Amino acid sequence: MVKKTFLTALVALCALAGRPAAAAPAPKEQLYIEVSALGNLDYFYDHKMGMEMVGKELGVKTEYVGPAEYDMNAMVAAFEQAIAKKPSGLVVVGFEPSLNAIVDKAVSQGIPVVTVDADLPGSKRMAFVGTGNFNAGVVGGTKLANLVGGKGKVAIMLKPGQSNLEERVAGYKTALAKFKDIQIVQLVDTQSDPGVAAQAAAALLQKFPDLAGIACVEAAGGSGAATAVREAKKVGQVKIVAMDRGNEVLDGIKEGVISASVAQQTALMPYYAVQIMYNLNNSKVAITSDNRSAGVLGIPAVVDTGAIVIDSSNYKFFKR
Repeated sequence: MVKKTFLTALVALCALAGRPAAAAPAPKEQLYIEVSALGNLDYFYDHKMGMEMVGKELGVKTEYVGPAEYDMNAMVAAFEQAIAKKPSGLVVVGFEPSLNAIVDKAVSQGIPVVTVDADLPGSKRMAFVGTGNFNAGVVGGTKLANLVGGKGKVAIMLKPGQSNLEERVAGYKTALAKFKDIQIVQLVDTQSDPGVAAQAAAALLQKFPDLAGIACVEAAGGSGAATAVREAKKVGQVKIVAMDRGNEVLDGIKEGVISASVAQQTALMPYYAVQIMYNLNNSKVAITSDNRSAGVLGIPAVVDTGAIVIDSSNYKFFKR
C-alpha cells in the first residue's frame, strides 16, 4: 500500500515536471527621458549619443526630447509631455531657474530627476551630473593667458544668466587675475547663436583693434569668433579659446584660426545621470537600516565629468 502510494506520488510529480512552468511576471519596461533645448546645436549630439549608449547597456528605453531653439516655454511643454509618460526617470538640462517648478512637479509625482550640464539647485532634483564649470573656466583662462603671453586685452563671450556659463566666466576671471598685464575689456552676449556671436565678435574687433584674445564659454561662441577673426584677417593675431568639440571648432583648430578649446565629456552627463536613476530604482544601497526613514537616497549628489583641452596636438581624435 505504501509502495503504491509512493509510485502514485512519483507519477504525479513527473507529470507536473513535464508541464511548462508558470511564467514569472515580466519586469516593467523602464523609460528614461532627457528634456533639453537647443537640440539643433552640434553640442547636443553628444547628449543624444550618451542617452542612446546607456539605454543599450542597461537594456532600458531612452528618449531625447525638447525644442531645437532656446525656447523655455517649448521646453516646459516637452517636459509636461514627458511627465505624462510616467517614465522611470528624467534627465534635464537646467538652463534657467524658471524650470524649477516643472522639475518639482515631476518629483512630486514620484519621478526622479537628475540635472545635467547646468544645475537647478533650487529644485528638488536628486543629483547633478556635469562639468565642474568653475574649474573649466580656470583651465580655459590659464590656456588663454599662456597663448597671449601673459599680457594684453581679452574678451569673454557667453550667454548671460545661465548658471553654468556664469561659473565658467568666474573661473576665467580667477585664472586671468593672476596675470597683472591682462585686462578683460568686455563680456559679450552670444545668445547661444553662432550668427549672433559672429556679429558680436566683429563689433568687438572694431572696438578693440589691439585685442589679444577671445574666450568662449559656450558652444556657439567659438565658431562665431572664428568667423569674425577670419573675416577681419586677424588669424593668429587674436587667440581664440573656444568651448566644446563641435566640428566647426575642430575645423577651426585644424585651420589655425582657433588656438584651443575646452571640451566637456558631454556624453558622460546623461550616461551617468541615467545610471544614477537606474540604481535608485533597482539597486537600493543599504547605507542605513532604513534608507527611506533616514532620508538617504543612496546616490551621489554631484558627479563632475571633467574638462579637457583640445588643440592642434589632439583635435583629430575628437572628430565624430
